[in-house]
Amino acid sequence: MNHSFGIAIESLVAVLLMLTIAYCMVLNKRLQRLKADEHSLKAVIAELITATEIAERAIGGLKLTVRDVNENLGNQLTAATQMSAQLKNQLAEGDGVIRRLTKIALAARPPSAPEAAAPAAPKMSPAKAVAAAAEAFSERRRASGLAA
Repeated sequence: MNHSFGIAIESLVAVLLMLTIAYCMVLNKRLQRLKADEHSLKAVIAELITATEIAERAIGGLKLTVRDVNENLGNQLTAATQMSAQLKNQLAEGDGVIRRLTKIALAARPPSAPEAAAPAAPKMSPAKAVAAAAEAFSERRRASGLAA
């Protein structure tokens, strides 16, 4: 009995060793896959670092561009504000000149009988009044022979 008991134990140890070898083979395959994944992960990390550096350089360039655009836009805005003020002043001066021309033209026009007797006509815009006065003035000059 001693002999069969020893063979049973030896057989059990052999089976356990075979199971251990099989398990070690499975673990070896898993470790190989893990190492392959580690290499691909290192490659992905290197690509991410490169992409991050490129993005940081692009952000720096964009910041410089924004600063330049801000300065140019500020200068243009200042110039536009000055031009607007000049135009406003020139328009005011032009309006004053038109009013004076209108007064001169109305003062130079001889009063006619129908206009004096008729009720006041509706007011014309200053531009129309100036145009009518200029036309009347040129007709009088032509009639007197002074116009070319």
